[in-house]
Amino acid sequence: MTLSRQTMALCVTTVSLLLSACSTIDDPMARAIRKVTPFRVEVVQGNFVSKEQVQALRAGMSRNQVKDILGTPLIASVFHSDRWDYAFTIVRKGTQPQQRQLSVYFKDDLYERFEGDDLPSESEFAERIAVPEGRKVVPRLEATSKELEKFQKNSPAPVSTTPKPAAPPADKIYPPLETR
Repeated sequence: MTLSRQTMALCVTTVSLLLSACSTIDDPMARAIRKVTPFRVEVVQGNFVSKEQVQALRAGMSRNQVKDILGTPLIASVFHSDRWDYAFTIVRKGTQPQQRQLSVYFKDDLYERFEGDDLPSESEFAERIAVPEGRKVVPRLEATSKELEKFQKNSPAPVSTTPKPAAPPADKIYPPLETR
């Protein structure tokens, strides 16, 4: 009886060692799977409000005029009927996450003031999200005159820029498609 318990314990120990060894082996398929990263979708939430949009607001504007400039507010609470809240969040791979908050206040249904974060201009915002960190900037796509001369020296034959002559008129004349 004791022998079978020892044998059983030895078998369990052996099996557990063998199974734990499987996780330490680094096979090519496992390495390839680790290198493949899933596509991460760009998450944009809320309304982007720029500095130019806020500068266009004037005291005494109606709610519809403010909505035409800033868009529909993310939060228009019944508990704070004199306030609209605009929030914006963008999470993009390779760039810092950006969050902005803006509150617009009304008095007697007319625009009074705003409070919120320091908002970027449209061009500043575009620059921040244009080139993700770690990615190279788009290369220059034009050649200097020296580069063009070097290319022309290495070219096998000059390219003709004269247009080819038009094709001669067809020998046959076809009848019209419709008869009158």
